[in-house]
Amino acid sequence: MKRKALSIFLASAMSLSLLAGCGGAADTAATTTDAGQADAPAATEAAAPTADVASEGEHELSVYAWDKNFNIPALEAAEKAYQTVDPEFKLNIVEQSASSDVENAITLAASSGDYSQLPDIVLFQDHYIQNYVTNYPDAWMDLEDAGIDWSDFGAEKLSYSTVGGKHYGAPVDNGTSVFAYRTDVLEECGYTIDDVTGITWDEWLEIGRVVKEKTGKYLVSMDHNGDDLPYMMMQAEGQSQWKDGEPNFVNNDTLKQILEVIITGAKDGVIYLCNDWSEYTDTSIIGDQVAGVFNGNWIIPTMEQVSENSGKWAITTAPTLSGKEGYAANGGSSLYVTGNCSKPELAKAFLAYTFGGGEGAMATYDDALRNGGVITCCISASKSSVYQEGVDFFNGQSIYSDIVAMGANVPVVEQNDYHYTARTQIQAAITNVINGSDLETELKNAEDQVRFEMGL
Repeated sequence: MKRKALSIFLASAMSLSLLAGCGGAADTAATTTDAGQADAPAATEAAAPTADVASEGEHELSVYAWDKNFNIPALEAAEKAYQTVDPEFKLNIVEQSASSDVENAITLAASSGDYSQLPDIVLFQDHYIQNYVTNYPDAWMDLEDAGIDWSDFGAEKLSYSTVGGKHYGAPVDNGTSVFAYRTDVLEECGYTIDDVTGITWDEWLEIGRVVKEKTGKYLVSMDHNGDDLPYMMMQAEGQSQWKDGEPNFVNNDTLKQILEVIITGAKDGVIYLCNDWSEYTDTSIIGDQVAGVFNGNWIIPTMEQVSENSGKWAITTAPTLSGKEGYAANGGSSLYVTGNCSKPELAKAFLAYTFGGGEGAMATYDDALRNGGVITCCISASKSSVYQEGVDFFNGQSIYSDIVAMGANVPVVEQNDYHYTARTQIQAAITNVINGSDLETELKNAEDQVRFEMGL
């Protein structure tokens, strides 16, 4: 019971720290019992909007999604695209306040054994879907017969939504990470974008020290309360913090080297570890204290709020320990057909035609990019003229086609439903080492705590 109570507390704390990330969605983890089933949400929680599935017409589908400025415009674009082949088609979009509302809806339906109140389709976070498909198999329909060309998507993106060898999700947004730099600041210090591309982290730290000395700016920052930097840096190495379903901290030499880079960078004034999301966005990025930004590409709208820096940014890949160009991803969601869908053929045809790379994919993703800033994972759709356009803020660089190309190179690494638990413990280890503790000791403590949370 103690472990379960602590897990609930950590999940609540993490959800608050992530409220502004990934297109504005709250990334809230499902708490698990000893049997591995997700706990039902408390009955006192405010009910999220629901779909009146009984009133749906023959050409109508319902979908749960969150974020009216990001995901909702993408769905509206897909609806418009599919109406070219089915003029009577209607997508009943039921907006949720956060991703946790969708997770709670699935959990409640599974707990009661009654899926009749679920919509036809739900938008679901990539990091959590495997747990929900495994625990609640009756809640989902696979997309194996949807006619989607899965080879048109990056392997890393598909790895989340492939369970038991079957595809369940149609990818929506591209979570590929970008490393963006202020080229004017680099030039002031005698560097170009090429000098920070395909380099080692040690070389990057040396450049960062020069930038700090000459300009007072950090070379990158991160919300240390929800620190995604270790995960992205590890993925760029093609390595994971997990091994065979268990935390792999103590005997993970790559993780140790990555954390040493972060700790050294923080001590030397190269990396700004912010106290919370607001300090990360408002102070370090919008407040113009950094010469670089490394995160999922959904961070771009935050960068663009500083209009006076338009034309001064460029994006590239991440450094690595060896100096090869690094590729990573952070965030993202896909669309899933629920077990309650009464028109599965329509749902699958809609997803295949739009988000699945069919004939309506380019129209869907072009509009989604224009109206919501959603960047596709579909490789062929990125060849449109809209994706090929240069972006003024990034000095004419065709960043959207570049991001899709980068996404196709993100390596597949082992994931775990306790991703955010591990992140919290590694974050604490970094803080303690910066304050004088020993890295080996802190990694042992972090691994022990995660194993405790997992009941191992």
